[in-house]
Amino acid sequence: MDVKSRHHLRADAIADIEDAVAATLGVEIDADSYEKVEFEDSDWNVVLVDGDPLVLYIEDAAGEDEPFLTVQGANAFPPQRNVVTVDAGAVSFVSDGADVMRPGIVEADDSIESGDLVAIAEESHGKFLAVGRAKTSGDDMVGDSGKVVESIHHVGDDLFEFAV
Repeated sequence: MDVKSRHHLRADAIADIEDAVAATLGVEIDADSYEKVEFEDSDWNVVLVDGDPLVLYIEDAAGEDEPFLTVQGANAFPPQRNVVTVDAGAVSFVSDGADVMRPGIVEADDSIESGDLVAIAEESHGKFLAVGRAKTSGDDMVGDSGKVVESIHHVGDDLFEFAV
């Protein structure tokens, strides 16, 4: 991925990111520098937090950009809310970018609503594998069949592999 532009964020944009991540995920980001990066060959809009791609802007249903943690960001600042946990059998699929199916889910935050962004963790070590958008509420995610989380960003994709 080729960088098109890179610039430091203003204090109000930083506050917006920190407030949104705290409200959605229950995470306090503590950092010294925030730089927004736009790419030539990708639609990703990423924020480098102390030099690492830890925040991603994801378009919501209204077309507004919503800040959320990348996979690296979720592993650096583990979310307390909006977490979906998958079993070992789902790890390879989720890591390859597959949408998350009900049979692979062992636990989901009850406060998740359809349309919310979620962080997807694996059960045995608690590591985050992907970021997605919920297609149903958290209390309806565990079950026998159906797609419940649409994958947006995952371990091994271009964004995950991006290094400054």
